[in-house]
Amino acid sequence: MDARTLAPPIAAADIETVVGAPMSYWRTVAWRLRQDPTTIVAGVLLLLIALAAILAPLIAPHDPSAGSIRLRLAPLGTSSHPLGTDEQGRDMLTRLLWGGRMTLLAGLTPVLVGFLFGTVLGVLAGFVGGHTNTLIMRTMDVFYAFPAVLLAIAISGSLGPGLWNTLISLSIVFVPRVVRVAESATVQVKSLEFVAAARASGSGVWPIMRHHLLPNVLGPVLVFSSTQVSLSIILAAGLSFLGLGVTPPAAEWGLMLNTLRGSIYVNAWVPALPGVAIFLTSMAFNLLSDGLRDAMEIRM
Repeated sequence: MDARTLAPPIAAADIETVVGAPMSYWRTVAWRLRQDPTTIVAGVLLLLIALAAILAPLIAPHDPSAGSIRLRLAPLGTSSHPLGTDEQGRDMLTRLLWGGRMTLLAGLTPVLVGFLFGTVLGVLAGFVGGHTNTLIMRTMDVFYAFPAVLLAIAISGSLGPGLWNTLISLSIVFVPRVVRVAESATVQVKSLEFVAAARASGSGVWPIMRHHLLPNVLGPVLVFSSTQVSLSIILAAGLSFLGLGVTPPAAEWGLMLNTLRGSIYVNAWVPALPGVAIFLTSMAFNLLSDGLRDAMEIRM
């Protein structure tokens, strides 16, 4: 039994006609992704953004913290500063490259934490049921009842600004979301015949969860988690913009928007650059998650 359990039947015969050989489920998913130009473009864009952020110490032309009062708010196309400078005369290209590291870290880490903890709690609640399900799901409902933005602001305001507190607050936001999806998928899977057969053979709770439930639940949970990355990036940038996230002088796109907002009437293009970076990154993650969902034929 594999991850196709929760998906509609895959028209593998049509694909086999094209490729000329039978294909496994995951090879079919990979083939479908390769046939989707929008997903390919989004994936390539994300790869370039990630590489630029990772290689920032090597490719950034200037020190991200070094400024010059003489070059404050230099326009785009300035010599040695192709994307201009910020309100302290710091090179914008360098700040954007370094800011991508912080933004991607703050966007991906909470979703990864939510995926790991949320999947375990959701599968446990869905399979065991009873009081365990009630305890886990009602606790998650308390957090899920609040809008993501308000909950993130409330937790970050209580913990204080800083990268680690941002990661903690956003992780708390995303765990309940993943738990609900994992619990719903588990309830569907555990009613299938192969789970009943495993129970009849004497398998314990943990072996059934590990070998039978998780492989079938991971697909929907993975697709859902991928849709949350763009939201996480926007929330992380929003917290920094409000002064509740990453603190100066660190380079982070949301913080850059905050410090540059007063300069929009002097040089509108330079303050817009961090916003454009946030938009392109979040949009690319959305398009990639849509392509992954369609390729796996999972309906959320």
